[in-house]
Amino acid sequence: MKAVSVEEAVAMIPAGASVMVGGFMGVGTPERLLDELVRQNKTGLSLICNDAATPGKGVGKLFDAALVSRLTATHIGLNPKAQQQMLANQIAVDLVPQGTFVERIRAGGCGLGGVLTPTGVGTLVAEGKRQIEVDGKPFLLETALRAQYALVHAFLADYLGNLAYALTSRNFNPVMAMAADTVIVTAENIVPVGVIAPDHVVTPAPLVDYLITNG
Repeated sequence: MKAVSVEEAVAMIPAGASVMVGGFMGVGTPERLLDELVRQNKTGLSLICNDAATPGKGVGKLFDAALVSRLTATHIGLNPKAQQQMLANQIAVDLVPQGTFVERIRAGGCGLGGVLTPTGVGTLVAEGKRQIEVDGKPFLLETALRAQYALVHAFLADYLGNLAYALTSRNFNPVMAMAADTVIVTAENIVPVGVIAPDHVVTPAPLVDYLITNG
């Protein structure tokens, strides 16, 4: 794990990169990284996140700046900017049931090829997907999701990069930290090693590549 400035971290992300962003409607989202993506004008991003947040908040800032070319998410209903861009064919949107979404990310982090789920069988969700029978019941094969980068927000990080989260701001951050080639973290508090008890560590340090300094 290396400590870097937010400017240095975002400079490593090329235009057109695939990026996972933690958070649920802006809660548990690494806002400083998103602000810097906008400032550095990183265009053509393939964004993987739970939702499109709202204009001016969380990943909504990326839609405000028209930086997204593809979105994989569970809903976009509270962001009219994202909806307008989808309807104008400015972004491609892949809507995924929420349970399926998180399981696909978990599969990507665990080295699995995908997961079997009954969700979506017999609906539009099933179009173009393999259907497999198990004990006489139909399941869809949903392939694993990974990204080049994961942008993660934690409540606590120690000097090695071990992470702990606060309440519901944990949401998708831990699974995304497992499913990307490069993991970049912001934390509300950076503390000495030992402050986070070993059994309270949720994301262990070996998964974290870069920690944004608090200055």
